[in-house]
Amino acid sequence: MNEEHPDLEVLKKNPQLHQNLKRLEEEIKTKRSISRGYWLLEAEEEEISTLFTFIVDEAFDRLANILVSGRKFDMDDPKQWATVRALYEHAIQRYSGEDTKRASEIFLLLSHSVADEELRDAMMIHAAAIMAGYDFDAFIENLADIKTVDPNDASAFFITGFVRSRQTILEKFSKEVEKGMALLGRMETNRGKNQKLQTKK
Repeated sequence: MNEEHPDLEVLKKNPQLHQNLKRLEEEIKTKRSISRGYWLLEAEEEEISTLFTFIVDEAFDRLANILVSGRKFDMDDPKQWATVRALYEHAIQRYSGEDTKRASEIFLLLSHSVADEELRDAMMIHAAAIMAGYDFDAFIENLADIKTVDPNDASAFFITGFVRSRQTILEKFSKEVEKGMALLGRMETNRGKNQKLQTKK
């Protein structure tokens, strides 16, 4: 996550701040940079209310490309890390907003598309918890172990620590995991059918 960013303090003192932010927004969209988009979100939230929509849309486009290619997100790559962050943040927003169906689908897709084993299992636990009837508050209070989060760890943005081992929780949710894997299989089949239809056009 070491992309070179403009000096925020300098921009804040610039009388043409709003023009600068508009220019940066266009630059972000042109370069299709999710991580740079997050930087701008933190810089001036009121001026960029539509930027998060761009970030999420771009992240879903990248997810689609990953799924079609059969590759996995490399969490050591800053751009791919930022993409997964955008997808995860969107899923958490859906979960906390009680749109559990959409949230569980995104968590399942993340579990299927990230290379990191710890994160992959964690995303499946998120999805399985939803399918088992845990609302967001119950998930945080009864499953997530947020006390062990290291604020200096970049990966701490994702909830990967739980009150029991990942394997124990996955075994507890074995029926939900099986259901989730079946859903992923159907998604994969439907995606293959859509690709064939597009090829025939």
